[in-house]
Amino acid sequence: MGISSTASDQIPFLDLVTPHALLDRELTSVFRDALQSAGFIGGPMVEQFERSFARFCKTEHAVAVGSGTDALRFAMIACGIERGDVVVTVPNTFIATTEAITQAGGVPEFVDIDEDTYNMSADRLRVYLETQCAPAAGGGLVSRRSGQPVRAVVPVHLYGQMAEMDPILELAATYDLTVIEDACQAHGAEYFSMKHNRWMKAGSMGHAAAFSFYPGKNLGACGEAGAVTTHDEAVARKVRMLRDHGQAKKYYHDVEGYNGRMDAIQAGILNVKLAHLPQWNAQRRERADEYNRLLADNEAITLPGEPSCSNAVYHLYVIRTSDRDGMMNHLKSAGIGTGIHYPIPLHLQNAYTWLKYAPGDFPVAERVAAEIVSLPMFPQLTAEQQSRVVEAIHAFTVATSGRPV
Repeated sequence: MGISSTASDQIPFLDLVTPHALLDRELTSVFRDALQSAGFIGGPMVEQFERSFARFCKTEHAVAVGSGTDALRFAMIACGIERGDVVVTVPNTFIATTEAITQAGGVPEFVDIDEDTYNMSADRLRVYLETQCAPAAGGGLVSRRSGQPVRAVVPVHLYGQMAEMDPILELAATYDLTVIEDACQAHGAEYFSMKHNRWMKAGSMGHAAAFSFYPGKNLGACGEAGAVTTHDEAVARKVRMLRDHGQAKKYYHDVEGYNGRMDAIQAGILNVKLAHLPQWNAQRRERADEYNRLLADNEAITLPGEPSCSNAVYHLYVIRTSDRDGMMNHLKSAGIGTGIHYPIPLHLQNAYTWLKYAPGDFPVAERVAAEIVSLPMFPQLTAEQQSRVVEAIHAFTVATSGRPV
């Protein structure tokens, strides 16, 4: 299985050089405009991006903030999460999801995921609410695990695919829970809502949603940036205060806040890139379709599932294999970059030993975490590069299983 490669024919896991080179003139003009106006924090570029991104997400408001983690934290606080409140999410996500819960004062509790989509299972959420919670005296639910009130649900639209929002929202309405979407990986993803009889964008279905514009995201800044989307004016107003030291106007502080503003230069960069995002997402879907076609007959791997109600944007293209380390080493020797998103579920992370979860508590998330491999995925990925990735995967699975592909 030994395959060597030179630096010139490496296939990166992610290419951030090419798209920036293609947009060099537009991006350079953003820096020039900022320097000439000395508008570095807030101002017209940030306001323009907020209007454009709200329009893109089909929401009433988008509030630009300093990072995706800021967006998650501010959304939690603005939606009323207080000390001790239980917020239900999934264990297979980046730690920013649960950091935001605890930093807002809440307590994360988990439900397992759907094995095909890797997103929150509405069925398992229903079981959690019916069996692991009890009616509270004043209404709502109390967690049997922690004895604290259950206030919110955070479905994570992982890898660029939206969670099954209709049943999640129905359960939330039944039990008076706030739904905050973690859309940090799902810029432009869509879900067909049977309730509304139309396609709906990530960030438009919950009470609020958080987006990250970390450079590697489908819509990425050249540094840190994020946004909160919502239809609720009060939530948007609270987020604007939280991002700017709790002030509604300069030096008048209604609450304690944070320094969580978006730099104007990052907003300008995002304004340029947002115009290209629909095309880039379409190219990602084309690359995913090609992977699906080329890998369809390989029985040694599991392809990502995409139900008919989903229009995923493939922030990541994630397969599963029983010999994950062997495959990654083989691909590395062939000059092909890969990743793992994420190797250890949050309930088993050292940071959350205080939650007292144990191995086996969320078997689907744990099984998936041991098998997932993220393959190269970016809009400029070429057909020749994809063919090389697939050929290397086939070569590995034939060598290790003895079965032809």
